[in-house]
Amino acid sequence: MAGAVGVAGLLGGTARADEQPSGGGRRAVIGEATGENLHVMSFNIRYDAGAAPGTPDSWTDRRPVLAEFLQLERPTVLGVQEALYHQVKQVAADLPPFYDWIGLGREGGGRGEFMAVYYDTRRVEPVDFDHFWLSETPNVIGSASWGNTVVRMVTWVRLRDRRTGTEFTHVNTHFDHRSENSRQRSAELVRDRIAGFDPHLPVVLTGDFNTPAPGSESYRILVTDGGLTDTWLAGRQLTPAWGTFPNYRDPVLDGTRIDWVLANARVRVLAAAINTFRVDGRYPSDHTPVQALVRLS
Repeated sequence: MAGAVGVAGLLGGTARADEQPSGGGRRAVIGEATGENLHVMSFNIRYDAGAAPGTPDSWTDRRPVLAEFLQLERPTVLGVQEALYHQVKQVAADLPPFYDWIGLGREGGGRGEFMAVYYDTRRVEPVDFDHFWLSETPNVIGSASWGNTVVRMVTWVRLRDRRTGTEFTHVNTHFDHRSENSRQRSAELVRDRIAGFDPHLPVVLTGDFNTPAPGSESYRILVTDGGLTDTWLAGRQLTPAWGTFPNYRDPVLDGTRIDWVLANARVRVLAAAINTFRVDGRYPSDHTPVQALVRLS
């Protein structure tokens, strides 16, 4: 694993996620991006299942941990998965006031989980956005195909970097957790939609793909066939290679990575992290966030 020492100056003083203390005094692993760099994050924040306070899954207990984490790391753009509408609004309230978001419930309106994209309005502004569904009828709200048991969708936002004037597209998704056929067909659809974007624009793809990276067919479709880069493998690794689904347990070294940040060839990857941030042992989610520091070409 590449260490964090060589990149500390670039990042403005970071701490590896496995070195975070359980109390105060934490330092960001990447933190707010400086210069022309952008901080991209993917985070399945786990839907509010109504778990009782005091349990690991309690949103009431997890929310302040998530708020502290986001206040510390301050991604330029953040793609979340599994967020219900009230969670989307609460995350927005817990972020600094200069953040905004774009999203839609996967069953339409405020119904179902959101693939919301949050962004730092001081740094980027939206130029265009849309949503499509991972189905044979991608423009039909709430549609499902290919054997998936729940509705799955994509939110994408085209953004302009206020600092450089460069535009890029952030694509955010969540693949099905049970159907392998659905995951592969979803990967093909996302690959083809990205290929249909302006070829001159940088693209970042965030998501919970529910399948391993590398080694899965969906990964091959997006990375090998689709020409996308796995940011975890392309930049300096600022943390150990944790699995991204600890499920509130101790993180597993060299565990399965089912949450990814991918990028096309117009994105230069500087560093990446899998962040096991906790406060007094409590995680903000059953997944760990995946982070990348990038620069647009």
